[in-house]
Amino acid sequence: MPGAIAADALQGRVALVTGASRNLGRAIALALAGAGAEVAVAGHTDVEALEETAALVRALGRKAAVVSGDVADPADVERMVGRAVETLGPVDVLVSNASRRPKRHFLELTVEEWDGILRSNLSASFYLSRLVLAGMRERGFGRIILVGGPDGQRPELYNGAATRAHCNTAKAGLLGLMKAIAMEFGADGVTSNVVVPGIMDTTRDPVNYPHWPMSEEELRRRLAIPRLGRPVEVAEMCAFLASDSAAYVTGQTLHVSGGYLTP
Repeated sequence: MPGAIAADALQGRVALVTGASRNLGRAIALALAGAGAEVAVAGHTDVEALEETAALVRALGRKAAVVSGDVADPADVERMVGRAVETLGPVDVLVSNASRRPKRHFLELTVEEWDGILRSNLSASFYLSRLVLAGMRERGFGRIILVGGPDGQRPELYNGAATRAHCNTAKAGLLGLMKAIAMEFGADGVTSNVVVPGIMDTTRDPVNYPHWPMSEEELRRRLAIPRLGRPVEVAEMCAFLASDSAAYVTGQTLHVSGGYLTP
């Protein structure tokens, strides 16, 4: 599924995409492959779906590697990155996309649940980045792309704000992590950005999203562009950020949201 980015824009690059079994992660993996990258697809719970994503990447004429593991576990992350490097080569583009967003009222949150979400939704991006940044610095090229969420900046706009303190906090933390990486590694040819999807047309868990799908009236009330976002639209933003065309774009939060965060 090649997108708007040139088919050779990422020729010779290796990308690692987490949460790549479906939805945004799969679309991002295919957009990077469509732009010429070899892609390691990572996930934890559905290896069969990961294999499907890898097959789609190979159908575009690119190499693919399946690297399954839990991004919330530093040891697993080290194995995943090691497998990606062993199979495809050093990672040039990291897209940290995997996250969980369970509902839980604040006073019902346990310490274990809080810590678990912070590990999977925030610390995972640190675990991954620390393993690839040294190589990126040595080679003079690297792209760190963290997939955030509108609830990390304007949680009052989001229906689940009152029941996702742990998720909102983790997404907000990604912005600080992204800026720290951008400032420390910019002189080395490494960029770091956050992409924030809006209300996307993806498969959702009905337990944590009982209000889904939204009505047309609700979409029009919330969005300047009154439709669901398409995964490929987020994916093409990631492909652009991964390319040489975005070499001067770093430390930024880029919204693909149909105006969702417009004050």
